[in-house]
Amino acid sequence: MAKFLVPDDLWVVIAPLLPPARVRPKGGRPPIPDRAALTGILFVLRTGLPWEYLPQEMGCGSGMSCWRRLRDWQRAGVWASLHRALLERLDGAGQLDWSRAALDSASLPAKKRGAATGPNPTDRGKPGTKRHLVVDARGTPLGVVLTGANTHNSTQLVATLDAIPPVRSGRPGRPRRRPGKLHADKAYDHRRCRRECRARGIMPRIARRGIESSQRLGRHRWVVERTLAWLARFRRLVIRYERRADIHLAFTTLACALVTLNQCRRFC
Repeated sequence: MAKFLVPDDLWVVIAPLLPPARVRPKGGRPPIPDRAALTGILFVLRTGLPWEYLPQEMGCGSGMSCWRRLRDWQRAGVWASLHRALLERLDGAGQLDWSRAALDSASLPAKKRGAATGPNPTDRGKPGTKRHLVVDARGTPLGVVLTGANTHNSTQLVATLDAIPPVRSGRPGRPRRRPGKLHADKAYDHRRCRRECRARGIMPRIARRGIESSQRLGRHRWVVERTLAWLARFRRLVIRYERRADIHLAFTTLACALVTLNQCRRFC
Protein backbone atom coordinates (compact mmCIF):
# COMPACT_ATOMS: atom_id res chain seq x y z
CA MET A 1 0.00 0.00 0.00
CA ALA A 2 2.82 2.41 0.87
CA LYS A 3 4.53 1.79 -2.48
CA PHE A 4 1.24 2.33 -4.29
CA LEU A 5 0.33 5.59 -2.55
CA VAL A 6 3.89 6.91 -2.16
CA PRO A 7 5.82 5.67 -5.22
CA ASP A 8 9.58 6.06 -5.33
CA ASP A 9 9.54 8.97 -7.80
CA LEU A 10 7.34 10.96 -5.41
CA TRP A 11 9.34 10.01 -2.32
CA VAL A 12 12.65 10.98 -3.92
CA VAL A 13 11.34 14.52 -4.47
CA ILE A 14 9.61 15.06 -1.14
CA ALA A 15 12.07 13.38 1.24
CA PRO A 16 14.69 16.21 1.12
CA LEU A 17 11.95 18.77 1.77
CA LEU A 18 10.71 17.26 5.04
CA PRO A 19 11.83 18.92 8.28
CA PRO A 20 13.94 16.79 10.67
CA ALA A 21 12.14 14.91 13.40
CA ARG A 22 11.83 16.70 16.73
CA VAL A 23 14.26 15.68 19.42
CA ARG A 24 12.56 13.99 22.37
CA PRO A 25 14.90 14.47 25.38
CA LYS A 26 12.54 12.61 27.72
CA GLY A 27 12.03 9.66 25.41
CA GLY A 28 8.49 8.48 24.81
CA ARG A 29 6.86 6.70 21.92
CA PRO A 30 8.86 7.09 18.70
CA PRO A 31 7.06 9.02 15.93
CA ILE A 32 5.75 7.15 12.94
CA PRO A 33 8.09 7.25 9.92
CA ASP A 34 7.57 10.12 7.50
CA ARG A 35 6.76 7.83 4.58
CA ALA A 36 4.13 6.02 6.62
CA ALA A 37 2.56 9.34 7.64
CA LEU A 38 2.54 10.49 4.02
CA THR A 39 0.83 7.23 3.06
CA GLY A 40 -1.96 7.94 5.53
CA ILE A 41 -2.33 11.53 4.29
CA LEU A 42 -2.57 10.43 0.66
CA PHE A 43 -5.04 7.68 1.55
CA VAL A 44 -7.37 10.23 3.14
CA LEU A 45 -6.87 12.67 0.24
CA ARG A 46 -7.71 10.08 -2.41
CA THR A 47 -10.56 8.28 -0.64
CA GLY A 48 -12.14 11.09 1.40
CA LEU A 49 -12.18 8.79 4.45
CA PRO A 50 -12.51 10.50 7.86
CA TRP A 51 -9.24 10.61 9.77
CA GLU A 52 -10.57 8.46 12.61
CA TYR A 53 -11.37 5.64 10.16
CA LEU A 54 -7.82 5.34 8.84
CA PRO A 55 -7.14 1.55 8.83
CA GLN A 56 -4.62 0.58 11.49
CA GLU A 57 -3.37 -2.33 9.36
CA MET A 58 -1.86 0.20 6.96
CA GLY A 59 0.82 0.95 9.54
CA CYS A 60 0.31 4.73 9.31
CA GLY A 61 -0.43 5.27 12.97
CA SER A 62 -3.59 7.01 14.08
CA GLY A 63 -5.51 9.43 11.94
CA MET A 64 -4.71 12.24 14.37
CA SER A 65 -0.98 11.55 14.00
CA CYS A 66 -1.28 11.88 10.22
CA TRP A 67 -3.39 15.03 10.61
CA ARG A 68 -0.71 16.62 12.79
CA ARG A 69 1.96 15.75 10.23
CA LEU A 70 -0.18 17.31 7.48
CA ARG A 71 -0.55 20.46 9.61
CA ASP A 72 3.13 20.65 10.56
CA TRP A 73 4.32 20.14 6.99
CA GLN A 74 1.92 22.83 5.80
CA ARG A 75 3.43 25.24 8.33
CA ALA A 76 6.91 24.27 7.14
CA GLY A 77 5.94 24.93 3.51
CA VAL A 78 6.53 21.34 2.42
CA TRP A 79 3.52 21.06 0.12
CA ALA A 80 4.25 24.32 -1.69
CA SER A 81 7.92 23.33 -2.01
CA LEU A 82 6.93 19.94 -3.41
CA HIS A 83 4.70 21.55 -6.02
CA ARG A 84 7.43 24.00 -6.97
CA ALA A 85 10.07 21.25 -7.22
CA LEU A 86 7.88 19.25 -9.60
CA LEU A 87 7.17 22.34 -11.68
CA GLU A 88 10.91 22.91 -11.96
CA ARG A 89 11.45 19.32 -13.06
CA LEU A 90 8.79 19.73 -15.73
CA ASP A 91 10.20 23.08 -16.84
CA GLY A 92 13.74 21.70 -16.90
CA ALA A 93 12.56 19.11 -19.40
CA GLY A 94 11.03 21.86 -21.53
CA GLN A 95 7.51 20.58 -20.89
CA LEU A 96 6.02 23.51 -18.96
CA ASP A 97 4.28 25.63 -21.56
CA TRP A 98 4.51 29.29 -20.51
CA SER A 99 3.21 30.57 -23.85
CA ARG A 100 -0.32 30.82 -22.46
CA ALA A 101 -2.23 30.07 -19.27
CA ALA A 102 -5.90 29.64 -18.36
CA LEU A 103 -7.72 30.80 -15.24
CA ASP A 104 -11.03 29.70 -13.71
CA SER A 105 -12.66 28.66 -10.45
CA ALA A 106 -14.92 25.98 -8.99
CA SER A 107 -17.10 26.04 -5.88
CA LEU A 108 -17.58 23.21 -3.39
CA PRO A 109 -19.67 22.81 -0.23
CA ALA A 110 -18.03 23.63 3.11
CA LYS A 111 -19.84 21.53 5.69
CA LYS A 112 -18.17 23.04 8.79
CA ARG A 113 -17.87 26.64 7.58
CA GLY A 114 -14.67 28.28 8.86
CA ALA A 115 -12.23 30.67 7.17
CA ALA A 116 -12.36 31.14 3.38
CA THR A 117 -16.03 30.15 3.23
CA GLY A 118 -19.16 32.08 2.34
CA PRO A 119 -22.75 31.65 1.12
CA ASN A 120 -22.74 29.95 -2.26
CA PRO A 121 -25.08 31.82 -4.63
CA THR A 122 -25.34 28.72 -6.84
CA ASP A 123 -26.28 26.42 -3.93
CA ARG A 124 -29.15 28.27 -2.21
CA GLY A 125 -26.77 30.24 -0.02
CA LYS A 126 -25.25 27.22 1.70
CA PRO A 127 -21.69 27.69 2.98
CA GLY A 128 -19.05 26.95 0.39
CA THR A 129 -15.47 27.51 -0.70
CA LYS A 130 -14.27 28.61 -4.12
CA ARG A 131 -11.05 27.23 -5.62
CA HIS A 132 -9.32 29.64 -8.02
CA LEU A 133 -6.83 27.90 -10.31
CA VAL A 134 -4.39 28.97 -13.03
CA VAL A 135 -2.80 26.37 -15.31
CA ASP A 136 -0.31 26.36 -18.16
CA ALA A 137 -1.22 25.57 -21.78
CA ARG A 138 -1.16 21.82 -21.03
CA GLY A 139 -3.25 22.00 -17.88
CA THR A 140 -0.44 21.79 -15.33
CA PRO A 141 -1.57 23.63 -12.16
CA LEU A 142 0.59 26.68 -11.51
CA GLY A 143 -1.16 28.47 -8.64
CA VAL A 144 -4.25 28.07 -6.47
CA VAL A 145 -6.15 30.35 -4.08
CA LEU A 146 -9.08 29.59 -1.76
CA THR A 147 -11.87 32.09 -0.98
CA GLY A 148 -15.47 32.08 0.09
CA ALA A 149 -17.95 30.82 -2.50
CA ASN A 150 -19.55 34.29 -2.71
CA THR A 151 -16.29 35.91 -3.89
CA HIS A 152 -16.43 37.22 -7.45
CA ASN A 153 -13.85 35.64 -9.74
CA SER A 154 -12.52 38.95 -11.03
CA THR A 155 -11.37 40.05 -7.57
CA GLN A 156 -9.02 37.06 -7.31
CA LEU A 157 -7.22 37.32 -10.65
CA VAL A 158 -4.25 39.13 -9.10
CA ALA A 159 -3.99 36.81 -6.09
CA THR A 160 -4.15 33.71 -8.28
CA LEU A 161 -1.48 34.98 -10.66
CA ASP A 162 0.73 35.95 -7.74
CA ALA A 163 0.29 32.46 -6.29
CA ILE A 164 2.45 31.08 -9.14
CA PRO A 165 5.85 30.32 -7.56
CA PRO A 166 9.12 31.39 -9.23
CA VAL A 167 10.21 28.36 -11.25
CA ARG A 168 13.86 27.69 -12.06
CA SER A 169 14.43 25.52 -15.10
CA GLY A 170 18.12 24.89 -14.50
CA ARG A 171 19.05 27.13 -17.40
CA PRO A 172 20.76 30.52 -16.97
CA GLY A 173 18.50 33.42 -16.18
CA ARG A 174 15.95 34.50 -13.60
CA PRO A 175 13.21 32.11 -12.47
CA ARG A 176 9.96 32.47 -14.36
CA ARG A 177 6.49 32.92 -12.91
CA ARG A 178 4.51 34.73 -15.63
CA PRO A 179 2.87 33.20 -18.72
CA GLY A 180 2.88 35.04 -22.03
CA LYS A 181 -0.92 35.17 -22.32
CA LEU A 182 -3.81 34.56 -19.95
CA HIS A 183 -7.16 33.14 -21.13
CA ALA A 184 -10.22 33.65 -18.93
CA ASP A 185 -13.99 33.69 -19.32
CA LYS A 186 -16.45 36.59 -19.07
CA ALA A 187 -16.37 36.63 -15.27
CA TYR A 188 -12.99 38.39 -15.59
CA ASP A 189 -14.19 40.93 -18.17
CA HIS A 190 -13.14 44.05 -16.25
CA ARG A 191 -10.69 46.81 -17.00
CA ARG A 192 -8.77 46.22 -13.80
CA CYS A 193 -8.18 42.57 -14.75
CA ARG A 194 -6.69 43.54 -18.08
CA ARG A 195 -4.69 46.32 -16.44
CA GLU A 196 -3.25 43.97 -13.82
CA CYS A 197 -2.30 41.43 -16.48
CA ARG A 198 -0.47 44.02 -18.55
CA ALA A 199 1.29 45.33 -15.44
CA ARG A 200 2.78 41.85 -15.05
CA GLY A 201 3.79 41.56 -18.69
CA ILE A 202 0.90 39.21 -19.52
CA MET A 203 -1.28 39.65 -22.59
CA PRO A 204 -4.94 39.25 -21.47
CA ARG A 205 -7.23 37.12 -23.62
CA ILE A 206 -10.50 37.56 -21.73
CA ALA A 207 -13.91 36.83 -23.25
CA ARG A 208 -16.09 39.95 -23.56
CA ARG A 209 -19.65 40.09 -22.28
CA GLY A 210 -22.24 40.63 -24.98
CA ILE A 211 -19.75 39.96 -27.77
CA GLU A 212 -18.44 36.41 -27.51
CA SER A 213 -20.66 33.35 -27.13
CA SER A 214 -20.60 31.51 -23.78
CA GLN A 215 -21.67 28.19 -25.30
CA ARG A 216 -18.09 26.99 -25.69
CA LEU A 217 -15.24 26.98 -23.20
CA GLY A 218 -12.91 28.31 -25.85
CA ARG A 219 -10.00 26.92 -27.79
CA HIS A 220 -7.53 27.41 -24.95
CA ARG A 221 -9.65 27.73 -21.80
CA TRP A 222 -10.86 24.14 -21.66
CA VAL A 223 -7.61 22.91 -20.08
CA VAL A 224 -8.34 24.62 -16.76
CA GLU A 225 -11.77 22.95 -16.63
CA ARG A 226 -10.09 19.60 -17.19
CA THR A 227 -7.61 20.25 -14.37
CA LEU A 228 -10.41 21.23 -12.00
CA ALA A 229 -12.01 17.88 -12.90
CA TRP A 230 -8.70 16.14 -12.14
CA LEU A 231 -8.67 17.75 -8.70
CA ALA A 232 -12.23 16.57 -8.11
CA ARG A 233 -11.00 12.97 -8.46
CA PHE A 234 -9.42 13.41 -5.04
CA ARG A 235 -12.47 12.63 -2.94
CA ARG A 236 -11.34 14.78 -0.02
CA LEU A 237 -11.57 17.84 -2.29
CA VAL A 238 -15.14 17.26 -3.50
CA ILE A 239 -16.55 18.57 -0.21
CA ARG A 240 -14.58 20.66 2.25
CA TYR A 241 -14.77 18.95 5.62
CA GLU A 242 -12.01 21.00 7.28
CA ARG A 243 -12.96 24.00 9.37
CA ARG A 244 -9.39 25.27 9.11
CA ALA A 245 -8.54 26.83 5.75
CA ASP A 246 -4.84 25.95 6.04
CA ILE A 247 -5.64 22.24 6.24
CA HIS A 248 -7.86 22.35 3.16
CA LEU A 249 -5.21 24.40 1.35
CA ALA A 250 -2.63 21.76 2.30
CA PHE A 251 -4.78 19.04 0.70
CA THR A 252 -5.38 21.20 -2.39
CA THR A 253 -1.69 22.04 -2.85
CA LEU A 254 -0.74 18.38 -2.41
CA ALA A 255 -3.32 17.41 -5.06
CA CYS A 256 -1.85 20.02 -7.43
CA ALA A 257 1.59 18.52 -6.82
CA LEU A 258 0.30 15.04 -7.65
CA VAL A 259 -1.28 16.30 -10.88
CA THR A 260 2.07 17.91 -11.73
CA LEU A 261 3.82 14.61 -10.98
CA ASN A 262 1.51 12.87 -13.45
CA GLN A 263 2.44 15.50 -16.03
CA CYS A 264 6.13 14.74 -15.36
CA ARG A 265 5.49 11.05 -15.94
CA ARG A 266 3.61 11.86 -19.13
CA PHE A 267 6.00 14.32 -20.75
CA CYS A 268 9.42 13.86 -19.12
